[in-house]
Amino acid sequence: MNDDHRDDSVEDNVVEEDSLDDVTEYIGRDESSHSLSLAKQSMPHRMYVLPVSNRPFFPAQVQPVVVNQKPWQETLKRVSETDHHILGLCFLDNPDQEEAVPDTGELEVMGCAVRVHQAQAESGKVQFIAQGIQRFRIVQWLRRRPPFLVEVEYPDEPEEPKEELKAYTLAIISAIKDLLRSNPLYGEEVKQYLSRFGPEDSSPLADFGASMTSAKGHELQDVLNTVPLLRRMEKVLLLMRKEQEVARLQAEINEEVNDKVQKHQREFFLREQLKVIQRELGMAKDDKTADAERFQARMDELDPPEHVKTRFQDELQKLQVLEQGSPEYGVTRNYLDWITQVPWGKMSEDHFDLLEARRVLDRDHDRLEDVKDRIVEFLAEGSFKGEVSGSILLLVGPPGVGKTSIGHSVADALGRKFYRFSVGGMRDEAEIKGHRRTYIGAMPGKFVQALKECGVSNPVIMLDEIDKIGASYQGDPASALLETLDPEQNREFLDHYLDTRLDLSKVLFICTANQLDTIPRPLLDRMDSIRLSGYIAEEKLEIARHHLLPRLLKRAGVKKKQFNITDAAIRQVIEGYAREAGVRNLEKQLHKIIRKAIVKLLETPDNQVRVGVGDLVGYLGQPPFRKEKAMKGEGVVTGLAWTAMGGATLSIEASRIHSSQRGFKLTGQLGDVMKESAEIAHSYISSNLKRYKADTAFFDKSFVHLHVPEGATPKDGPSAGVTMATALLSIARKEAPKQSMAMTGELTLTGQVLPVGGIREKVIAARRQKISTIILPDANRGDFEELPEYLREGLEVHFAKRYSDVYQKVFSDKPPSSNSVH
Repeated sequence: MNDDHRDDSVEDNVVEEDSLDDVTEYIGRDESSHSLSLAKQSMPHRMYVLPVSNRPFFPAQVQPVVVNQKPWQETLKRVSETDHHILGLCFLDNPDQEEAVPDTGELEVMGCAVRVHQAQAESGKVQFIAQGIQRFRIVQWLRRRPPFLVEVEYPDEPEEPKEELKAYTLAIISAIKDLLRSNPLYGEEVKQYLSRFGPEDSSPLADFGASMTSAKGHELQDVLNTVPLLRRMEKVLLLMRKEQEVARLQAEINEEVNDKVQKHQREFFLREQLKVIQRELGMAKDDKTADAERFQARMDELDPPEHVKTRFQDELQKLQVLEQGSPEYGVTRNYLDWITQVPWGKMSEDHFDLLEARRVLDRDHDRLEDVKDRIVEFLAEGSFKGEVSGSILLLVGPPGVGKTSIGHSVADALGRKFYRFSVGGMRDEAEIKGHRRTYIGAMPGKFVQALKECGVSNPVIMLDEIDKIGASYQGDPASALLETLDPEQNREFLDHYLDTRLDLSKVLFICTANQLDTIPRPLLDRMDSIRLSGYIAEEKLEIARHHLLPRLLKRAGVKKKQFNITDAAIRQVIEGYAREAGVRNLEKQLHKIIRKAIVKLLETPDNQVRVGVGDLVGYLGQPPFRKEKAMKGEGVVTGLAWTAMGGATLSIEASRIHSSQRGFKLTGQLGDVMKESAEIAHSYISSNLKRYKADTAFFDKSFVHLHVPEGATPKDGPSAGVTMATALLSIARKEAPKQSMAMTGELTLTGQVLPVGGIREKVIAARRQKISTIILPDANRGDFEELPEYLREGLEVHFAKRYSDVYQKVFSDKPPSSNSVH
């Protein structure tokens, strides 16, 4: 939106010298009245308002205003239908919020009422002439969506001493004269002002003086907010003094630039002669020679391949023949600066002490024994062959389980430099492979920048959030990563900016992701996946004691003797406030407790703050997670699910609605795959009712409703097949399943139970809910047996090849009772 538009046409706006004298003389006259002064008008108390950005509008202004047609055409149409054609213009500093200003509170309440003239729409914009009339203040919003309608009031100016008023008026007139001399383009605006007001109209004169300045929007709004005239004129004079100082400095700069232009040729020859003399005497070197020697000295310290040396010498020779004022000189200089900062041939020595690596991993992480074993095996392989190269690790797990910190630990264990950057949301291929030198502001890609910052050619580079990488018309970064993360190709990685082959085979790449589904399959095939599952309560308690609390206390400057929290309280925080798979939210809750404890320490410095279970409500409020009461009864079965946040339990409910007709209804925001699983379960149970000792005609005359609670959460996947089948069989047999039992598995039409993923996360979810019996597909037996002993301990696990195996564990083998009531 542009409400400060001036026509730059020389023909219309440049004021001749004689005309300028007439204008300034007219401003200086002390007339007692002016025939064209705006009379006090009867103003509406309800009006439409329109936000303007860039700068506020003043009552003394007459200016064109341009607004977007889409949101504001209706506003201008309604204004044109009124008798008075009055519209309110209010300043908005943030134009991105112009359609939501009542809710954001960013719109200024003091604005300017204007009369709208000559509104015209063209090319998606609407332009109109705004004639400023009077200040107003918004009292109440009557309509909070465009077109905005408000109730307003018009503040009255208090009486001011006439002598002081006259003095300020003359000072402003004098300032306007000075501005006219420095910038004749203001003359047209002065003529418009004089056609409406006289020099004795102090209030419009102050507003007009403010509108002539190039002050910032909030400074001009301060003037508009100021109703008392003397205070307003003081602020306007201050702005105009600043404007005069800027004009004076601009004149001095113009004069200085003109002098430099006139003397440029003479100075150029003198400067060149001086450089020659200094070089001959050995007193100094020119910038070009100094740059060339510096780049050569850098390259001499490195051990680049032959093709890099050849490219460097070619570019260095080009630099020496180019003129420093040439654009190509800057491009070549920047290229040489980058190519000599890549650590060609520099390597850090790897530490292959496996005991030290295990110590570092144990120091930084509790539990995760399988993950630590996998990393130690990886380091052992590198130790055996003498180098860690050609390796790309992918750490997969829910947020907050320690993926990034494990990357740091691997770098520490190897003694390598560590560099991390996130590729989440990255949409430009040039972020990976660099920009070509032909573009202005071109830079190498992230990998070259990582090598430069680390100073070695074999750092550990972590690519965070690789499952959230994007794609756009600028290219597909995931495809660009295929070359980078391929051990057979990255030894000759080509960065578009350097345009030379770069060996990345010595780099250890570690990627992180929350899930594998969104990672392109060719990219996933190049990575060695290590899965990090969520933590159970006992693991979280150890992590809080050994890592989170010491780090938070150190960060807050609190000594251990000043703060104490019981294990029972930490466990309650885990179960009542931070049940997610990771520990990030647990850290936030502990930090919140420590902040509140610091307040108490400041009040009573000598006392230790003790936090027990009973104190948590005062520190954290009521727990969002309460102890869940297991759902039970006919048709209710607990399933196990996997999400990007970790494992979860899922209760599935089935109910017979009526027996007047056959039907099957699904609710719970289920995805297509889960709907198909439900249809398969319904078909399988319907065709095998006799085998499972239920009424064979039950589904022929029943309308059945299957629901998965928490309907606001989308759900999908095939692993709930056996759970849905069990819920349907429960209502057909009129028998409730056994309690404290959960299950997972994909069901086929022939009754086979197929394997599913996420076994570790699902087992953790079952332990979290105190479920003691689990039914898993027989094909997942190996996945379960690979789990750590502390996760398997205390669980009764049954493995099913067919649904009949599930049936035997869930139901008694007796026929259903004929007098059971559903």
